[in-house]
Amino acid sequence: MTQAAVDLRLSAFLPYRLSIAANAVSDVIAGAYARQFRLSIPEWRLIAVLKEAGEATQQELVARTRMDKVTVSRAAQRLAKRSLIARRVDDQDARARRVALTDAGIALHAAVAPTALAYERSLLAGFEPEERETLTAMLGRLTEAADALGA
Repeated sequence: MTQAAVDLRLSAFLPYRLSIAANAVSDVIAGAYARQFRLSIPEWRLIAVLKEAGEATQQELVARTRMDKVTVSRAAQRLAKRSLIARRVDDQDARARRVALTDAGIALHAAVAPTALAYERSLLAGFEPEERETLTAMLGRLTEAADALGA
């Protein structure tokens, strides 16, 4: 056994800590979204991305949300069944479908957004403004470093 393997402590291992923190935040928010809006976290992510993007292919949604294609596909199917998104054939690629929010999807986004922002405010209440900026910058740098390692 190498010294590096002996020195690895899960409680201090950054990827593990990030995963635990992300899961803790998602678990709290998921309960509220499910109770109040009948939405899962993947469904809300698609709605939020589509609100910003206007429309996207499922492949673009996979890239923007970093969710796997099965999760995106299932969430999109559930949203389509609720008439919250609409699909159309992509003008450039007849095999691809573009999805966009319907009026009902836009209205649901408007209803959920204040709850999402309230949770964010609560989560960050113990942080000074400079700490929030630092956290945002550090998360961006971690994402860039992970992208570079994966390339």
